Amino acid sequence: MSHPVTAREAQIRHEESEVLLTQSRSNTVLLLLGLSVLINYIDRSNLSIAAPLLKDELHISATQLGTLLSAFFVPYCCLQIPAGWLADRFDVKWVFAAGFFIWSTATAVTGLLHGFAALLLIRVVLGVGESVAFPSYSKILGSHFHDTRRGFANSIIAAGLALGPAAGMLIGGTAVGRFGWRPFFIALGLLGFLWLAPWIASMPARRAPSPHQVQASSAGILDVLRQRSAWGMCLCQFSINYGLYFLVTWLPFYLVRGRNMSMNQMARVGGLVFLLSAISAISFGKIADRWTSAGASPTRVYKGLLIVGKLGWGLALILTALAPAHLVVWMLAIMGIFNGIVNGNVWAVSQIVAGRRMVGRWTGLQNFVGNFAGWIAPALTGFLLDRTGHFYWPFFIAAAMLWIGALSWIFIVGPVEAVNWDSSRPDVAAIAVRAAPQSPLS
Repeated sequence: MSHPVTAREAQIRHEESEVLLTQSRSNTVLLLLGLSVLINYIDRSNLSIAAPLLKDELHISATQLGTLLSAFFVPYCCLQIPAGWLADRFDVKWVFAAGFFIWSTATAVTGLLHGFAALLLIRVVLGVGESVAFPSYSKILGSHFHDTRRGFANSIIAAGLALGPAAGMLIGGTAVGRFGWRPFFIALGLLGFLWLAPWIASMPARRAPSPHQVQASSAGILDVLRQRSAWGMCLCQFSINYGLYFLVTWLPFYLVRGRNMSMNQMARVGGLVFLLSAISAISFGKIADRWTSAGASPTRVYKGLLIVGKLGWGLALILTALAPAHLVVWMLAIMGIFNGIVNGNVWAVSQIVAGRRMVGRWTGLQNFVGNFAGWIAPALTGFLLDRTGHFYWPFFIAAAMLWIGALSWIFIVGPVEAVNWDSSRPDVAAIAVRAAPQSPLS
């Protein structure tokens, strides 16, 4: 006997039916998201590209340079939880557009400033704008893309994340070496505004939430904090970000001053590392999709890839620090491949576990904790460099952080499956189970 459909159940089914984008629309949105994260990471890493010239121009110490490189992460980290709430509560199309406008403006203005204090302030503004990025990415992918495309969709974000520093080093390193760092910042910020028009035209607006939808969204950040997997994934994100931001902020300086490369050599080698990371992210994102579509559990697929990726990345960091000059590029290339495995799959786990309703808040919390590494890694590296005069300890510490993250995936993070946020409300839970579309990952 068929179950009678209530008005509330019909409303929930209607909301579910309009979540997924059409194939053509989803491809356009995914392309724009990939471009946006590429711009995002060029904008946040461009200061590290200019670091050798900027340090000499401003006559600042390595510790002060580390402070400048870390300043972005203070507001970026603190605003992650509010940004996740904004992405869940309001139309993510406009939340993301506003943040993009702020960070592009900050990038352009950077090229006009002189003095340590002014640069420190504008890096704070850049962090405010970029704080909405990853909660918005996860909200969009978790709400508008089918589970069977989630590995590939997240790999496009990871590829953009890697290609940002790659393009910054390849193009930016060459441009800065030839024209200076100021024109590079101004041109980059102004070019970023060109992205906004196609985004506004292509991303569909969200309908105003119904009373039933508002009632069904009563779970909050405290509910996320009650999940053991949330704590484990926060620790994992911290370890990933420590390794990533160490590379993004200090790799150009390390190649120029630690390995005696020219600006052009730094651009090619640094670009290669992140280009290989992008290729690896897309490749292993597709592997994750095919593996789960073939019947493997998301737990086995994603945990396996992330544990192997973190262990390999940490080992490659140590080998890079110890390698002789003729092997260092090979070690960096291997590091880029393992970096791509990790960054191409980590956010897919958050989207699966949190589900559509809570993905913004979950991602905001995870990125909030993870981005404390953005405060610590650049500043600690500068401090250690001033005290020791070499990069051995910064590389060793980054490797240790990644291995701690691998242990967290093994011992703290639970199964990769959706949390039932309505378990304490049987009426809502029953409707959600009957109304939700079945997924191959279920």
